[in-house]
Amino acid sequence: MSELRPGDITDDMIQAMETAKRQGLQKDLRALAANIRADAEGRYDSADPGWRSGVEWALLWIENTASQLTEGRPGAGAGGRGQGVSPE
Repeated sequence: MSELRPGDITDDMIQAMETAKRQGLQKDLRALAANIRADAEGRYDSADPGWRSGVEWALLWIENTASQLTEGRPGAGAGGRGQGVSPE
């Protein structure tokens, strides 16, 4: 096998790799939100109102983050910047 040289990796290859990473992270975040939602079902009735609003906020943040990963907006991503969602 031959070794890769710096010119062998094109900008298109890098872009495809970054897109695949964002899509994978998006899928993982959506699975996390589904798991949290499933675990929280049925607990709302007996839970403290602060717990319920905290779960709802966390789900909203996760879903917004997942959506922004493929929108291509600057500042979007899992780092929490550019989300526009505040816990208060």
